[in-house]
Amino acid sequence: MKPRLPHPRSSAGRRLRPLLLGAALALACAPVAGAAPAPTDAPVRIDPAHWPQPAWPLALDPAMEKRIDALMAAMTLEEKVGQVVQGDIASLTPEDVRRYRLGSILAGGGSDPGGRYNASPAEWLALADAFWEASMDTRGGGKAIPIIWGIDAMHGQSNVVGATLFPHNIGLGAARNPELLREIARITAAETRTTGMEWTFAPTVAVPRDDRWGRAYEGYSEDPALVASYAGVFVEGLQGKAGAPDFLDDHHVMTTVKHFLGDGGTDNGKDQGDTTVDEAQLRDIHGAGYAPAIAAGAQSVMASFNSFHGEKMHGHKPLLTDVLKQRMQFGGFVVGDWNGHGQIKGCSNTDCAQTYIAGLDMAMAPDSWKGMYESTLAHAKDGTLPMARLDDAVRRILRVKFRMGLFEKPKPSARALGGRFELLGAPQHRAVARQAVRESLVLLKNQGGLLPLAPKQRVLVAGDGADNMAKQAGGWTLTWQGDGTKRADFPNADTLWDGLKAQVEAAGGKAELAVDGRYKARPDVAVVVFGEEPYAEFQGDLPDLMFKGGRSGDLELIRKLKADGIPVVAVFLSGRPLWVNREINAADAFVAAWLPGSEGGGVADVLLRRPDGSVQHDFRGKLSFSWPRRADQFANNVGQKDYDPQFAYGYGLTYADNGDLPALSEEPGIDPAASRTSAWFDRGVATTGLTLRLVGADGEASDIVHPNAATADGSVVMTAVNTDVQEGARQFAFQGAGRVELRANTPLDLVRETNGDVLAIASVRVEALPAGARVDYLASCGDGCRGEVAIGDALAKLPQGQWARLGVPLKCLRGAGADTARLDMPFALRGSAGLRLSLAKVSIGTDYEQKVECPAP
Repeated sequence: MKPRLPHPRSSAGRRLRPLLLGAALALACAPVAGAAPAPTDAPVRIDPAHWPQPAWPLALDPAMEKRIDALMAAMTLEEKVGQVVQGDIASLTPEDVRRYRLGSILAGGGSDPGGRYNASPAEWLALADAFWEASMDTRGGGKAIPIIWGIDAMHGQSNVVGATLFPHNIGLGAARNPELLREIARITAAETRTTGMEWTFAPTVAVPRDDRWGRAYEGYSEDPALVASYAGVFVEGLQGKAGAPDFLDDHHVMTTVKHFLGDGGTDNGKDQGDTTVDEAQLRDIHGAGYAPAIAAGAQSVMASFNSFHGEKMHGHKPLLTDVLKQRMQFGGFVVGDWNGHGQIKGCSNTDCAQTYIAGLDMAMAPDSWKGMYESTLAHAKDGTLPMARLDDAVRRILRVKFRMGLFEKPKPSARALGGRFELLGAPQHRAVARQAVRESLVLLKNQGGLLPLAPKQRVLVAGDGADNMAKQAGGWTLTWQGDGTKRADFPNADTLWDGLKAQVEAAGGKAELAVDGRYKARPDVAVVVFGEEPYAEFQGDLPDLMFKGGRSGDLELIRKLKADGIPVVAVFLSGRPLWVNREINAADAFVAAWLPGSEGGGVADVLLRRPDGSVQHDFRGKLSFSWPRRADQFANNVGQKDYDPQFAYGYGLTYADNGDLPALSEEPGIDPAASRTSAWFDRGVATTGLTLRLVGADGEASDIVHPNAATADGSVVMTAVNTDVQEGARQFAFQGAGRVELRANTPLDLVRETNGDVLAIASVRVEALPAGARVDYLASCGDGCRGEVAIGDALAKLPQGQWARLGVPLKCLRGAGADTARLDMPFALRGSAGLRLSLAKVSIGTDYEQKVECPAP
C-alpha cells in the first residue's frame, strides 16, 4: 500500500509545551488499573483485561442481520471465499471479479486506470462502474453482492489529477485544530466519491517514535494524546457521525484506521520491523488512536506489517481477535496490508489460512489474489480454516456493505456525487486546504524580526522547492512515491512561487524566480525553499537525521545570498524534523513548512504583510514532533530524563515573540561520511559505502577513484562525460567481456524493497549497441550466491544518444537466485565488445521509463 521532543530555546531552558497536552500525555500513558509492565527481557504476554473498552456505537439491527442470514444461507463456499480476498486493479479485471465473485478491490500506490498515473477522473469513474457491474452480474447464478473499492486517499483524494491536496498528517498535527481535521476529512470523502470509490485507507493513527522511519509524515504526532484527539473526529468527517441520517451516505466514505498495531514503534525506525516495547507502551502510546476511532464507528481496521516481539501482526490472534474485536468491541472488519499475510512464518503471498484464523477478515492480496482465493477455498473445504471463522469474516464484511446501503445503490456514476468532477479542487475546498497550510507552518527562528515581509519590495524566490509541486506535496501524490510527475499534473494547485509572486506583484513589488539563486536584479530579500525529495514507506527510511547526508547544496545557496548582503528566509519542506542546524544558523528566519500540498498561497499568507503593512496571518503552528539537537537523536523520549531536543514538542514562535536565536551547534554527532541515501552511484562516483570497480575479460579487478580509467587488458575503458554538470557521468566502452561493478562495503538488506516491487533504476545513455550484443545486470550475495538478468533487449528499446531511466525489478534478481537480504554487489553490468554506455546514476526507486521484464521462472 501502501512515521522529537519540547527544547529549551535558551540556556534558561524555557519549555513551551502546552501544559494541557502535557497533562493529556501523562493521562494517556498512565497504566490501566491492574496492568503491570513486564521487564523488557521477559516474555510479553497480552492480557486483554488491561486494554480499554470503548463503546461500539452501532447496535445490531435485527432486520439487517436477518438479511445477512438469508444471503449467507444462499451463498456458495466459493462466494464466501471471494468476499475475504481483495485484489489490486493492476492485477485483475472486471471479468475476474465476475468469475471469482470477489468482494473488494483496491488501487494501491502506482495502480491506475490504464496504468497511467495521470488518468483522468472520468477514467477512474468508468473503471469503478465496470467493477461494480461485474460484481452485480448474476449470469451463471452468482449473487449480486456489491463490491467495495478501497484507495489511499492520504492527504485528500491524492491519486486523482486535480484533487485538493491537503498538508500531510505531520503538518496537520502542528495545526492543533481537530475541527479543521473534521472538515478536511469531509472534503476528502466528497472528492473521493466523485471518482467512484467508497472506501479510503485512512486515517493513520501511528505514533512515530523514531524520526528515521520513512512513514513519519503519516503520523500526526509523537504524542499519543494529540493523535487520540484527531482520530475520532477524522473518522466522523469521513463517515459522518454514527447514528446521524447522513452516516455512510453517498457524501461519505468508510474508513480504515491503521496500522494495527505498533507501526510507529519499530526498533530503529525500520519500516515493517519489530516493535519490542512492553504491553503498556504498546497500549498507551501506539494504541492511543484506536479507542476514539472505534467509538466513532470506524468500519475497518488495517493490520500492520510490523511484528510485536517477533510475531507478525497479520498473524497475531491475541491482538487482532482477543484485544481488538473482543475487548475493544470493534464491530467492523479487519483488512490486511499489501501481501502482509505472506510475511507470517509458514505462509506465502498465495497461501495463508493462519491470517484468517488469527482474526484477519479480508486479505489484501493485490497481485496474489487468485492463488490466495484458491488456497483459501481449499483450506475451507478441508477444515484447516474453520467454517465458523470464515462465516464470521464474511458476516463482518457484508454488515459493512449493508450499513452503507450498497445493496440499494446504483452504480458509482449514478450516485449523488458520481461524476461531479467540479468538486475536485473546488475553490471552497482549496480554501480549507490553504487554511490548513497557514495553521501548520512552524516558525523556528526570526532574527531581528525579519518576518513578516513587506510585499512592496524586490523579492527573490530561490531553491529547488520554490516552484516544485512534487516536492511540495511529497509521497502518495498521483504516484506511490510522489515522483515522476510534472507541473501540468496539478491544474488546481499553486506552488510556493505562485503564491508569493501573486501577492508581491499585487502589492506593487517585484518577484523573481531563480532556483540556483543567480538573480538578474539585486533583491531586497530572498526566500529560499528547499527540503526532502518525495518518498513513501521504506524508501524514506534513514540511517540518521542529517539532511541529505550534509551534502544538499542548499546551505551553500543560503550562504552565497548572505554573502551578497541579502536577508534570507529559509522555508524547509520535509516529512519529519531533520538536523539542519547549519541551515538554521545561516538563515535569518527559518520556517518548517512540512509537506503543504496544493496550496502554496497559504505560505505567502503568513510570510507577507498586507500592502498597508499589517499582519495578514500570524504563525499558529506548534511542533508536533520534537526537533533533534544532533543527527543521531532519532528517538522520541518526551518526559524522560534524557529528553534534550533542539526545539521541544510544542515549540513555535509567533510574531509577538522575540525570534532571535543564539547560534546552534554545528556538530552533527555523527560522521557525515557514514550517512547514505538510496543512491548507489551518482555524478560519476559510487556513493558512501560502495566502491566502483572495473573487471577485465581476464578477471583482473581494480577499484576506481579517478574519472578516467581502464582495465589492465583494455577490455573496459571508462571516461568522464558531461551531463547537466561537468563530468556528471561516466562512459564505459567495452572491447571485450568486461564488467562494471558497484561493491557494497557492508552487505545491503533490500528485502522490504524487493517485496514492495522496487526497482534498481539506472540513468543511462546508449551510445552504441551492436546487433546481438550481450548485456547483463548482475548482483551477488556472497560465495555461490548471485543472480543475473539479461537487459540487452530493454536497452535496445531506448533512444540512442538520449538519457533515459532503465528499471530492473529487484524481484527479478531474487528470482534469478540473488538473496536480496545480503547483497554485497547490488549492481554490475557485463557487456560485450562494441557496447558503449554512459551511466549517470544508479539508485533504487519506482520512477523509470523502460522496465526490464523478469524472465519466466
